[in-house]
Amino acid sequence: MDLPSSAAQLPLAAAILAGGESLRMGTPKALLRLSGKTFAEHLLEVIGHPRIGIRRVVAGAHAEEIASSLQPVNAEMVVNSEWRQGQLSSIQAAIRSLPQGQTSGLVLCPVDHPLVSAKLIAQLIEAFDSSGKLIVLPTFGGRRGHPLIFRASLYPELLAASAKIGARQVVWAHAAAVLEIATDEEGVVLNLNDPAALKRATGSMIV
Repeated sequence: MDLPSSAAQLPLAAAILAGGESLRMGTPKALLRLSGKTFAEHLLEVIGHPRIGIRRVVAGAHAEEIASSLQPVNAEMVVNSEWRQGQLSSIQAAIRSLPQGQTSGLVLCPVDHPLVSAKLIAQLIEAFDSSGKLIVLPTFGGRRGHPLIFRASLYPELLAASAKIGARQVVWAHAAAVLEIATDEEGVVLNLNDPAALKRATGSMIV
Protein backbone atom coordinates (compact mmCIF):
# COMPACT_ATOMS: atom_id res chain seq x y z
CA MET A 1 0.00 0.00 0.00
CA ASP A 2 1.58 3.25 -1.13
CA LEU A 3 0.78 6.48 0.65
CA PRO A 4 0.43 9.87 -1.01
CA SER A 5 3.47 12.00 -0.23
CA SER A 6 1.23 14.62 1.40
CA ALA A 7 -0.18 12.04 3.82
CA ALA A 8 3.29 10.73 4.63
CA GLN A 9 4.40 14.21 5.70
CA LEU A 10 1.59 14.79 8.15
CA PRO A 11 2.64 14.46 11.82
CA LEU A 12 1.54 11.65 14.05
CA ALA A 13 -0.54 12.25 17.15
CA ALA A 14 -0.11 10.33 20.40
CA ALA A 15 -2.53 9.82 23.26
CA ILE A 16 -1.87 8.57 26.77
CA LEU A 17 -5.09 6.87 27.86
CA ALA A 18 -5.67 7.57 31.56
CA GLY A 19 -9.44 7.83 31.75
CA GLY A 20 -10.27 4.89 34.00
CA GLU A 21 -11.29 4.84 37.65
CA SER A 22 -8.30 2.74 38.80
CA LEU A 23 -10.48 0.84 41.27
CA ARG A 24 -8.20 -2.19 41.50
CA MET A 25 -5.08 -0.07 41.94
CA GLY A 26 -6.76 2.19 44.49
CA THR A 27 -5.09 5.35 43.18
CA PRO A 28 -4.87 7.02 39.75
CA LYS A 29 -2.42 4.97 37.70
CA ALA A 30 -1.27 8.04 35.80
CA LEU A 31 0.23 9.40 39.03
CA LEU A 32 1.99 6.24 40.23
CA ARG A 33 5.76 6.62 40.30
CA LEU A 34 8.54 4.53 38.85
CA SER A 35 12.16 5.67 39.08
CA GLY A 36 11.08 9.11 40.25
CA LYS A 37 8.59 9.75 37.46
CA THR A 38 4.88 9.14 37.24
CA PHE A 39 3.57 6.67 34.69
CA ALA A 40 2.20 9.61 32.69
CA GLU A 41 5.45 11.57 32.84
CA HIS A 42 7.42 8.57 31.63
CA LEU A 43 5.06 7.98 28.73
CA LEU A 44 5.19 11.66 27.78
CA GLU A 45 8.96 11.32 27.49
CA VAL A 46 8.61 8.10 25.51
CA ILE A 47 6.39 9.80 22.93
CA GLY A 48 8.87 12.63 22.40
CA HIS A 49 9.70 11.29 18.92
CA PRO A 50 10.05 14.07 16.31
CA ARG A 51 7.37 12.47 14.10
CA ILE A 52 4.84 12.99 16.88
CA GLY A 53 3.59 16.55 16.59
CA ILE A 54 0.44 16.36 18.73
CA ARG A 55 0.28 14.86 22.23
CA ARG A 56 -2.76 14.28 24.40
CA VAL A 57 -3.30 13.01 27.93
CA VAL A 58 -6.87 11.72 28.17
CA ALA A 59 -8.23 11.74 31.72
CA GLY A 60 -11.66 10.88 33.03
CA ALA A 61 -12.53 9.70 36.53
CA HIS A 62 -9.58 11.52 38.11
CA ALA A 63 -9.29 14.39 35.63
CA GLU A 64 -8.95 17.16 38.23
CA GLU A 65 -6.34 15.30 40.27
CA ILE A 66 -4.32 14.37 37.20
CA ALA A 67 -4.53 17.89 35.78
CA SER A 68 -3.39 19.47 39.05
CA SER A 69 -0.53 17.02 39.58
CA LEU A 70 0.70 16.68 36.02
CA GLN A 71 2.19 19.53 34.04
CA PRO A 72 2.80 17.97 30.64
CA VAL A 73 5.21 19.72 28.31
CA ASN A 74 4.02 20.07 24.72
CA ALA A 75 0.88 18.09 25.51
CA GLU A 76 -2.78 18.90 26.00
CA MET A 77 -5.14 17.45 28.60
CA VAL A 78 -8.39 16.05 27.23
CA VAL A 79 -11.23 15.30 29.64
CA ASN A 80 -13.32 12.28 28.70
CA SER A 81 -16.74 12.75 30.28
CA GLU A 82 -17.80 9.32 29.00
CA TRP A 83 -15.03 7.42 30.79
CA ARG A 84 -17.52 4.98 32.33
CA GLN A 85 -18.01 3.56 28.82
CA GLY A 86 -14.50 2.11 28.85
CA GLN A 87 -11.15 2.69 27.17
CA LEU A 88 -12.63 3.08 23.70
CA SER A 89 -14.34 6.26 24.88
CA SER A 90 -10.93 7.74 25.73
CA ILE A 91 -9.63 6.81 22.29
CA GLN A 92 -12.64 8.51 20.78
CA ALA A 93 -12.12 11.61 22.92
CA ALA A 94 -8.52 11.79 21.73
CA ILE A 95 -9.55 11.50 18.08
CA ARG A 96 -12.21 14.19 18.45
CA SER A 97 -9.62 16.54 19.94
CA LEU A 98 -7.35 16.31 16.88
CA PRO A 99 -7.37 18.90 14.10
CA GLN A 100 -9.29 17.29 11.25
CA GLY A 101 -7.14 16.04 8.41
CA GLN A 102 -3.89 17.13 10.07
CA THR A 103 -2.45 13.82 11.32
CA SER A 104 -1.28 10.68 9.57
CA GLY A 105 -2.05 8.40 12.50
CA LEU A 106 -2.49 8.02 16.24
CA VAL A 107 -0.16 6.30 18.71
CA LEU A 108 -2.22 4.91 21.60
CA CYS A 109 -0.44 4.44 24.94
CA PRO A 110 -2.55 3.01 27.78
CA VAL A 111 -1.26 4.44 31.04
CA ASP A 112 -1.30 0.99 32.65
CA HIS A 113 1.36 -0.17 30.16
CA PRO A 114 4.14 2.26 31.17
CA LEU A 115 7.11 -0.11 30.85
CA VAL A 116 7.92 0.74 27.25
CA SER A 117 10.81 2.71 25.81
CA ALA A 118 11.40 5.53 23.38
CA LYS A 119 13.39 3.04 21.29
CA LEU A 120 10.29 0.87 20.89
CA ILE A 121 8.19 3.89 19.88
CA ALA A 122 10.81 4.74 17.25
CA GLN A 123 10.71 1.18 15.90
CA LEU A 124 6.92 1.23 15.63
CA ILE A 125 6.91 4.61 13.91
CA GLU A 126 9.61 3.55 11.43
CA ALA A 127 7.56 0.46 10.57
CA PHE A 128 4.39 2.55 10.28
CA ASP A 129 6.02 5.02 7.90
CA SER A 130 7.80 2.45 5.74
CA SER A 131 5.12 -0.24 5.50
CA GLY A 132 1.97 1.70 4.73
CA LYS A 133 0.07 -0.73 6.98
CA LEU A 134 -3.12 0.50 8.65
CA ILE A 135 -2.19 -0.76 12.12
CA VAL A 136 1.21 -1.37 13.71
CA LEU A 137 1.64 -3.06 17.07
CA PRO A 138 4.35 -4.80 19.11
CA THR A 139 4.50 -8.45 20.12
CA PHE A 140 6.37 -10.16 22.93
CA GLY A 141 6.67 -13.93 22.90
CA GLY A 142 4.00 -14.06 20.22
CA ARG A 143 1.52 -12.01 22.27
CA ARG A 144 0.22 -8.72 20.95
CA GLY A 145 0.69 -5.70 23.19
CA HIS A 146 0.76 -1.90 23.44
CA PRO A 147 1.21 0.76 22.20
CA LEU A 148 -0.58 0.58 18.86
CA ILE A 149 -0.55 2.95 15.92
CA PHE A 150 -3.73 3.42 13.89
CA ARG A 151 -3.64 5.17 10.54
CA ALA A 152 -5.86 8.26 10.30
CA SER A 153 -8.09 6.58 7.72
CA LEU A 154 -9.33 4.35 10.55
CA TYR A 155 -10.50 7.20 12.79
CA PRO A 156 -14.12 6.93 11.56
CA GLU A 157 -14.18 3.21 12.34
CA LEU A 158 -12.76 3.81 15.81
CA LEU A 159 -15.40 6.46 16.43
CA ALA A 160 -18.12 4.03 15.33
CA ALA A 161 -16.80 0.92 17.12
CA SER A 162 -18.80 -0.94 19.74
CA ALA A 163 -18.02 0.03 23.33
CA LYS A 164 -18.31 -3.64 24.32
CA ILE A 165 -15.62 -4.75 21.88
CA GLY A 166 -13.47 -1.63 21.79
CA ALA A 167 -10.62 -0.89 19.40
CA ARG A 168 -10.13 -4.64 18.86
CA GLN A 169 -13.14 -4.45 16.55
CA VAL A 170 -11.13 -2.32 14.15
CA VAL A 171 -8.03 -4.49 14.51
CA TRP A 172 -10.03 -7.62 13.73
CA ALA A 173 -11.72 -5.95 10.76
CA HIS A 174 -8.34 -5.23 9.16
CA ALA A 175 -6.43 -8.37 10.07
CA ALA A 176 -4.54 -8.39 6.77
CA ALA A 177 -3.41 -4.78 7.28
CA VAL A 178 -1.88 -5.31 10.75
CA LEU A 179 1.91 -5.26 11.04
CA GLU A 180 3.37 -6.99 14.10
CA ILE A 181 6.77 -5.86 15.36
CA ALA A 182 8.50 -8.39 17.61
CA THR A 183 10.27 -6.86 20.61
CA ASP A 184 12.20 -8.07 23.63
CA GLU A 185 10.42 -5.48 25.81
CA GLU A 186 8.08 -7.47 28.01
CA GLY A 187 6.44 -4.21 29.08
CA VAL A 188 4.30 -4.24 25.96
CA VAL A 189 2.23 -7.07 27.48
CA LEU A 190 2.44 -6.07 31.16
CA ASN A 191 -0.84 -4.53 32.30
CA LEU A 192 -0.12 -2.83 35.65
CA ASN A 193 -3.72 -2.51 36.77
CA ASP A 194 -3.47 -3.58 40.42
CA PRO A 195 -0.88 -3.52 43.25
CA ALA A 196 0.06 -7.19 42.75
CA ALA A 197 0.77 -6.67 39.03
CA LEU A 198 2.84 -3.60 39.85
CA LYS A 199 4.86 -5.53 42.43
CA ARG A 200 5.47 -8.45 40.07
CA ALA A 201 6.67 -6.17 37.30
CA THR A 202 8.76 -3.72 39.29
CA GLY A 203 9.42 -5.24 42.69
CA SER A 204 7.68 -2.26 44.27
CA MET A 205 4.30 -1.63 45.73
CA ILE A 206 2.35 1.60 45.23
CA VAL A 207 4.49 4.66 45.96
